[in-house]
Amino acid sequence: MDVILLEKMGRFGNIGDRASVKAGFGRNYLIPRGKAIFATEKNIAEFETRRAELEANAEEKLQVAQGRAAGIAEIGAVRIVAMAGVGGKLFGSVGAREIEEALVAAGGEVNRSEINLPEGSFRQTGTFEIDVKLHADVIQSLTVLIEEE
Repeated sequence: MDVILLEKMGRFGNIGDRASVKAGFGRNYLIPRGKAIFATEKNIAEFETRRAELEANAEEKLQVAQGRAAGIAEIGAVRIVAMAGVGGKLFGSVGAREIEEALVAAGGEVNRSEINLPEGSFRQTGTFEIDVKLHADVIQSLTVLIEEE
C-alpha cells in the first residue's frame, strides 16, 4: 500500500515522501492517526496545496521537542528509591512509569511512551543511561540512579 507521509516517520521518510507500507499498518495506524494519507491523485494534489502548512507544523513540533530536551538535559539525572534485597536486587522492577514520575517530579516534560528501555525494566540498583525519544530527530540521554530504600 502506498501512502503519503504527513509527518516525519523515522525509517519511512519525511513529510511528503511516498512510502510503501503494509496494508494493516497503513489502515490501522498511519491513516487514523493523521500521519499519512492514501497516495491517490486527488490526495497528492490536496497534499501539495497543504505542504507549507504541514512543514510549518512539523518545524513547530521540532522546536517544542528541542525545548523539552533542553529541560531534560538540565535535570541530567533522576533518583528513584526502591525496595531491594541482598545484592541490590529489587523487589519488583523500575520501568518507564516510575522513570516518568521521577522526571515529571523533577520538572521535566515526558510521556511514558517516549522513554526507551531496550532491555526492559531495571531489576537491580545502580546507575543507568537511557534515551528519551521526544521526536524523530530529538533523542535526549538521561541518567537514572536507582537506590535501595
